[in-house]
Amino acid sequence: MPIRVNDTEVPAPEDARVSLLDLLREHLHLTGTKKGCDQGACGACTVLLDGNRVLSCLTLAAQAEGREVRTIEGIAGAAGELHVLQRGFVEHDGLQCGYCTPGQICSAIAMAEELRRGDPSYVTPDIAAGPAAVTREEIRERMSGNLCRCGAHNGIVEAIEAMLAETAA
Repeated sequence: MPIRVNDTEVPAPEDARVSLLDLLREHLHLTGTKKGCDQGACGACTVLLDGNRVLSCLTLAAQAEGREVRTIEGIAGAAGELHVLQRGFVEHDGLQCGYCTPGQICSAIAMAEELRRGDPSYVTPDIAAGPAAVTREEIRERMSGNLCRCGAHNGIVEAIEAMLAETAA
């Protein structure tokens, strides 16, 4: 069964042991998704699988068969217009070396949907009610699986805040 990657159907690899990360980078040459730790600890390889964030280094390509994968290459608009979050990263200095940026952006897009659904996090005061307000603490907790060695965390949080404000209007 094929895998839909950024709106294009691609055949699943014959070898069932191929990770989603290796399928994207080595077979499809979509190098925007980064190989960081290759152990699921850094978040550099985060992509969207049916709209949910996954660590592609820990996900087998076979798990994506018949599903939709969205990478950083598929985030921008059809006419090449940057996604609101991509613009926010630029405007708020949410990147320095840029290595973690694709994973940060994919993760934050999925995080915004989690917030819209009312999914609680570790810092949500009332788990049954979900997050009452989107605080910096809430954003930082939800993004804690995506590491940035350059220290651009403040700019990343500001870019996410700007995206949430723009998309809520």
